[in-house]
Amino acid sequence: MRSTTLLALLALVLLYLVSGALVFRALEQPHEQQAQRELGEVREKFLRAHPCVSDQELGLLIKEVADALGGGADPETNSTSNSSHSAWDLGSAFFFSGTIITTIGYGNVALRTDAGRLFCIFYALVGIPLFGILLAGVGDRLGSSLRRGIGHIEAIFLKWHVPPELVRVLSAMLFLLIGCLLFVLTPTFVFCYMEDWSKLEAIYFVIVTLTTVGFGDYVAGADPRQDSPAYQPLVWFWILLGLAYFASVLTTIGNWLRVVSRRTRAEMGGLTAQAASWTGTVTARVTQRVGPAAPPPEKERPLLPPPPCPAQPLVRPRSPSPPEKAQPPSPPTASALDYPSENLAFIDESSDTQSERGCPLPRAPRGRRRPNPTRKPVRPRGPGRPRDKDVPV
Repeated sequence: MRSTTLLALLALVLLYLVSGALVFRALEQPHEQQAQRELGEVREKFLRAHPCVSDQELGLLIKEVADALGGGADPETNSTSNSSHSAWDLGSAFFFSGTIITTIGYGNVALRTDAGRLFCIFYALVGIPLFGILLAGVGDRLGSSLRRGIGHIEAIFLKWHVPPELVRVLSAMLFLLIGCLLFVLTPTFVFCYMEDWSKLEAIYFVIVTLTTVGFGDYVAGADPRQDSPAYQPLVWFWILLGLAYFASVLTTIGNWLRVVSRRTRAEMGGLTAQAASWTGTVTARVTQRVGPAAPPPEKERPLLPPPPCPAQPLVRPRSPSPPEKAQPPSPPTASALDYPSENLAFIDESSDTQSERGCPLPRAPRGRRRPNPTRKPVRPRGPGRPRDKDVPV
């Protein structure tokens, strides 16, 4: 991820956090202040009704009660009652262990002993990775089962000649709809019946649990009236399946994003190749239309080093040779080139280079030429001496 993208994402998250803080403060702060005022009024009323109790003693009592409630004590249970409810029976302890390895951590029941806290550290370090492996396996099986069932529905739609794009959209909506029906709506009505919650409270607990937020203000099975030992273990198995479904949904979304990203990169690569091919074609056409008088751009014509300057250049006639016979390296004018009129450009360039060095230019052979006949030296004619017939004039 690029630095600019990371900074933009960080700024977006911070803005989201600030907006959430403002909304929650506007909604919850008046209620907190009202509750604090009501607590103060009840405290003053109790002190007036019991003048023998001091303010300090009442404050200590309230603190002890709050600590006891945080440890799982039930305020409705006293020493005279025969209630057998305990926050650490086998079913509740099983549910508490499940909230540790699922990282939900409701907080309604907390560890109060040093030995329990030390054991919880090692228990979480081993249990959380183990539960992650289990969650991945269950999510894979659950997603495969749902997709297999949806595949039959897709086949029915395809038989009805529904467009494939519309079938994909319908299958994704069915996947989400069936999962929400099984793991969100059905548990909502179950908790409304078992816990005597409203529908808003029940769906609030379901969403807070399956997103592993776990505030702890609503916990299934925390009511002392729920005396069934199998109730909270069943709730934990629902949490396992619900988290697996959400993990499957997130995996599907991640795979879809990877496919979209891969297709985008492939399309961009194809567009880049087409642009490069179009640029090369346009450059070649422009070069051909320039004609032999104008040399091609310097970056497009291959530059060859000029031949070394010989000490005494000798121009000798070449005998005709078949094209298959290997020829010695020739000057740049004899090389094959890609563009027309480039031969002239190379001749001009090589000529300028060699003339600046003071070297004679080698001549390219022009077909078959006969060697000039050797001439005899001309003798000076004296007066009256006849001209030699063999000597040309």
